[in-house]
Parts: sequence; structure tokens; C-alpha cells
Amino acid sequence: MKRRELFFNDQMSPLQDILDLFFPPSCPACGRSMHRGEGFLCTSCQADMPLTGFEKEADNPVARRFWGLVPVVNATAFLWFIDQSGFRRVVHRFKYSGRWALARDMGRWFGHTLADTDTYAGVDLIVPVPLHPLKILKRGYNQSEYIARGMSQQMGVPVETQAVVRRVNNRSQTSTRTPDERWRNVEGIFAVCHPKRLKNKHILLVDDVLTTGATIGSCAEAMARAVPSCRISIATLYASKQGLGIKD
Repeated sequence: MKRRELFFNDQMSPLQDILDLFFPPSCPACGRSMHRGEGFLCTSCQADMPLTGFEKEADNPVARRFWGLVPVVNATAFLWFIDQSGFRRVVHRFKYSGRWALARDMGRWFGHTLADTDTYAGVDLIVPVPLHPLKILKRGYNQSEYIARGMSQQMGVPVETQAVVRRVNNRSQTSTRTPDERWRNVEGIFAVCHPKRLKNKHILLVDDVLTTGATIGSCAEAMARAVPSCRISIATLYASKQGLGIKD
């Protein structure tokens, strides 16, 4: 717990102290005003985060999702995506409300956690799942890229954003109902345009939310097909129990 507290409190500055005195920030998960030194989440929400602990388990539900579908070295998710949890609000804020810095900060904590394990010590590149250019124009940024950049800061691994592109502006996965529809919706939408950048690399492929694994699985499949020498691990900030077929 000591290292986690240091991580959350390492962003303070005199200017921030003054701003917080007159304009106290609110916790993006629960909405309450935060105290000085709490970081970007309040202490209560830090304690209640629905952590999966999968980074410590090679055989976990996220990894099993890709068995027989995509050749991955390791796979993990940081948090459970729970409907009634305040952390669902966090996703919506960095995905739809322009809070890109929140995605980066969550990525920093995720990366801090992975840096504490031997499982992800051999990663050479972090690749965020790309958005289509039209989607970036509409949203203003790729939230998965900011998650990846936060992870990069903690893991000491560079981010690669140009090697893989999203060539089809497919409809949102939230509009599809069944797992089969989700997989069909993302079939063939990714392409590798700079394969040399991925050659012989161990790549950590990063996305925000894993439901059925269709989107990130399609991206991993395109990379593995175009660059057979690369090795791919998967890391998502959130995972859905329902999407993974897990009952509470």
C-alpha cells in the first residue's frame, strides 16, 4: 500500500496547492470534493477500486478469452467494469467528456502495477488500439493512446501509434447485441502499415474496455498475420464480467 500511496501523491505542486484551496477538485468516481494530497481519486475510491488482480495470474479469464483465437503471450485487465460502480463514470468521463488526462492517470496506475510484475518485464513496445480518423476528429483524441502513454511513463516502454491503423470506421460495439455480432463488426478493420516497427518485438496491445474481446482480438490478429515474428500481450483498463461469461 505504501508504494500505491506514493504513486497517487507524487503529482502535487505549490501552484496546485493554491488552486485546490480555492477550487477543490471532485473525485471522478464518486463526485465528492477531495482533500489536499489525495491525487486524482479520493482515498475512499482508491480503497474500493474493483481490481481484478489478473496481472499476477497467467491463467486468468481475460487470457482464456483468446485461447484458440489469437496467439497471445499474456493478457490482463486492471479493473472490473461494473454497471453500478462509480468507476463506470470514470470511463464515460475520459471517453465522452474530454477528460483525456484522466485516461492517462488511470494508465499510469495500471502501468505502475504491471511494472511490479515479472510477467510484463519483457515488453518492447506499447501499442494502443487505434481509432478511425473520423472518430478521432469527433472525439478529439484516442483515449486508449492516453492510457498507453500513462502506462509508458511507469513501465519505461515506448508507445508506438503509427504502425497499426483502423481502416474501417465500423459502428460502435455498444450497438451490437451478441458476441458473434461483435466479432463480425470488427472483422478486417485493422491493418499494419509499418511492419518493420513491430518485427521481433514483444508488443503490449492496450485498450480501454474489454467486453467480448472482439475489438482488441481483431487488432491482435491483424498484427500477428502481418508480422509473424512479433509477440503480443494484451492489457485493458477494464473488463466486463458479463462479456467474459463470469457470474457474480
